Amino acid sequence: MGNGKTEANTFNEPITDIEWQMFWQKMCLPEKIKVSLPTRKKKVIVLSGPTGVGKTALSLLIAGAVGGEIISADSMQVYKGMDIGTAKIPTEEMRDIPHRLIDIRSVDQTFNVVDFYREASEAIDEIYERGHVPIVVGGTGFYIHALLYGPPVGPPSVEEVRMLLEKEMADKGAYALFLKLKEFDPVYADTITQNDRHKIVRALEIISLTGKRVSEFPKASTPSDKYDFRCWFLYLPKDVLYKKIEKRCDEMVAKGLLDEVKALEKVGLRNNSSASQAIGYRQFLEFLDSDGTEADWARCTMLFKQASRRYAKRQFTWFRREKSFRWLNGEELSLERAAEVILQDFELSP
Repeated sequence: MGNGKTEANTFNEPITDIEWQMFWQKMCLPEKIKVSLPTRKKKVIVLSGPTGVGKTALSLLIAGAVGGEIISADSMQVYKGMDIGTAKIPTEEMRDIPHRLIDIRSVDQTFNVVDFYREASEAIDEIYERGHVPIVVGGTGFYIHALLYGPPVGPPSVEEVRMLLEKEMADKGAYALFLKLKEFDPVYADTITQNDRHKIVRALEIISLTGKRVSEFPKASTPSDKYDFRCWFLYLPKDVLYKKIEKRCDEMVAKGLLDEVKALEKVGLRNNSSASQAIGYRQFLEFLDSDGTEADWARCTMLFKQASRRYAKRQFTWFRREKSFRWLNGEELSLERAAEVILQDFELSP
C-alpha cells in the first residue's frame, strides 16, 4: 500500500466501478460479509418471423458481422432429407458459418420441444465457450418460447399410450380426436387447429396419464436468468408476404418437392406423426394417395399454398403475444439496415 497502488489499478489513474468493488471487498470487508459482484447475462440474438420473410439471409448478415453461429429453431429442419419443403439452407450457402440443429434426426425418429430446449441450450453454451455469438433463427414459436422461458410442464411420453392414440388417429382421423380433446379440454383445444395431429395426440396422452387438462398445467413465464435474449421479429405486410409465399411454394414444387416426399416416404415419413403433417409434406402425401389426376394436382398445390399462408398468419398471432420481441418491418428496412439495428442493440445493450 505504501507505493499508492492496489492490485487492480493505481490511485492516480481512473478507476472503474468494478475495480473499486473488487478492491473494497478484498481489502476492507470481513470475509463473512463480502458481497458478490453482479454477473452479466450472456447475450443471445433471437431472430424470428413468418415463413418466407427472409430470416435466413438476415441471419447470415448478422453472423458474419459478429462471428456468430446459427442455431435453427425450425421444428422440421432437424430432419435429414426434409430440405426443399422446409427451405433448408444448402451447405454451400452457409458462408462457412456453423449451423446447429439442422439434419440431426432421420424422419423415423422423434424430436419434440423438450429435445429442442435441451439441445439448443447446450449449443448456446458451446458457442460461447468458443468465443462466438449464438444466433437462434426460426419460426417455430412453441420452440422459441420454451427456450426463453423453459420447457412446458408435463409427464414424459409413454410409448404404449402414445401408440394407442396414434392408432386411433389413423383409424378415426384427426378431426374425431380433436372433438374428443375439445370435450375433455375445450380451453386448450381452442389454442390449436383440428389438423395438428401431434399436439392433439400429446394433449390426449397428458390427459390419459395425469387425469388433468393440459390447460390446467402452469405455463412457463419467467425469463431465463442465465441468458439475455435479444429478440426480433422480421415481418412484411401480409399482402406482400402472401405473394412471396405463393411464389416460394411454386419454386419448391419446381425444385422437386414431390420427389423429395416420395424419397422420404420410403424411409418412414408416414410413421412420423409430426413430420408427416408438416406443410407441403402432408399435402403431397395426400396427392400420392389420390388418383393423381390434373385436378388432384391442382388441389394439392392449392392446399399447399393455403396452408403456408395460414401458418404465416398463425406466426403473426403467436409472436404478438411474445412481449420480448421487437418488430422490424422488412418493407421499410433493407436486410442490411435491419442487421445494423440488431447489431447496434447487441453492442450497446448492457
